[in-house]
Amino acid sequence: MKNAIAILLISLACLAVALRPTHTCASVREGETVVLLHGLVRSSRAMAKLERELVAEGYTVINHDYPSTSASIEVLTNDIFTALAPRISKAQTVHFVTHSMGGIILREHLEHHDLPNLGRVVMLAPPSRGSEVPDKLGRLKPFRWINGPAGNQLGTGANSHPLRLKEPKFELGIIAGDRSINPILSLLIPGPDDGKVSLARVKPQTFTDYTQLHATHPCIGRNRKAIEQTKYFLEHGHFKGDRA
Repeated sequence: MKNAIAILLISLACLAVALRPTHTCASVREGETVVLLHGLVRSSRAMAKLERELVAEGYTVINHDYPSTSASIEVLTNDIFTALAPRISKAQTVHFVTHSMGGIILREHLEHHDLPNLGRVVMLAPPSRGSEVPDKLGRLKPFRWINGPAGNQLGTGANSHPLRLKEPKFELGIIAGDRSINPILSLLIPGPDDGKVSLARVKPQTFTDYTQLHATHPCIGRNRKAIEQTKYFLEHGHFKGDRA
């Protein structure tokens, strides 16, 4: 009887060891950092939901806040990456998730600096080829006051910063929105748009994958499907569903 009980206990112990998880979520993401860069006239609060979701996945997350309306894209980029450098230089892999102008800032940095530990990048509603909104409103004082120097650099004309950038040469997923809650701005934008950027101008010439959601420009960073697709791309290098 004692032998039978001993055998049973040993069997249960072996079963418990076999069923015990071999790793935690955090260990899977060990060495992986994700930097979040918000867009124009926004703050890190706009990326807070995404930050929580990525932390839950086990990533080290830097939700970087910067004064987006205070300076030109060039100055903002220099200040941002000067601040980030000590935090990302020792990471094994650094991914980026950007919203709107945040994507232009990342591309501006990579135009002039190597990032050997760069991983994958997801850009939410980036004005990759500029936006017609600054073209139409950029001369108005209220526009300049609200959007600052960088706002007028996001157009499609001679002053367009996005159009001067080289094409991306890294793993890049683009998530676009096709819903607008700003009919006034949408009147200034040809074709379908998200209230700030037309679908025709979201994609750069080169990218890895693309997906389109029924989401608005200001809220795409909190959109459930956008967050799920972001997590999927960071892990797999492509989005769920149809490939672009």
